[in-house]
Amino acid sequence: MEEARRREAWNHTARILAMLANTHRDPKTRLLSPADFHPMEDRRGRRGGRGNLTKRTIAAIAAGLPKAAR
Repeated sequence: MEEARRREAWNHTARILAMLANTHRDPKTRLLSPADFHPMEDRRGRRGGRGNLTKRTIAAIAAGLPKAAR
């Protein structure tokens, strides 16, 4: 039950992070999905993934941030 609660919280958080990252991203970069931020799933949405927050994803997020926030 605890794992289900934790997974649901991450589902919510990952969707919000994807929305914020896509709102502020450079239009030349790819769209980010909630799976890119979800530490409990792989990129295809399968359970048991190792964290998806890779250097590439972090660079894509940083590219969309104002220079003062980097």
